[in-house]
Amino acid sequence: MAGTVERKLGEIGIVVPTPASPVANYVGFVRSGSLLVVSGQLCFGGDGKLVAKGKLGAGVSIEAGTKAAQACAVNLIAQVKQAVGDLDRVVRVVRLGGFINSAPDFVDGPKVMNGASDLMVAAFGDKGRHARSTIGVAALPLDAAVEVEGLFEVS
Repeated sequence: MAGTVERKLGEIGIVVPTPASPVANYVGFVRSGSLLVVSGQLCFGGDGKLVAKGKLGAGVSIEAGTKAAQACAVNLIAQVKQAVGDLDRVVRVVRLGGFINSAPDFVDGPKVMNGASDLMVAAFGDKGRHARSTIGVAALPLDAAVEVEGLFEVS
């Protein structure tokens, strides 16, 4: 039976997937006390393919990047669900860190990251408001357009 957070996500057409397994020597999340650190999640969609590949400002639009950031957020939420079982146990989304695969002159990374931030607020309400960093990078694994990591307080 889905809790409040999963019902909210369902109302906007989002089903929480089974999280992807790590592809290198790390784990998807680490819990220490009430803090849950979720490793960076790429922008895989429900079909297992990247929502957007390439560089923002050099072939990837802000709109496509925003959708990619939202997909990363869905994948973060999937890791949280695996870690704690019930998304209603999230006390607070503490921080998101966004990595935007960017052309050297691309300065709209924060607009792209709103895709992830907006989803956290839609899912968790005021508990989804968080601190955030957005960094433009020269490359990401698999040429993904966006990667997002997260820090959550859980009960």
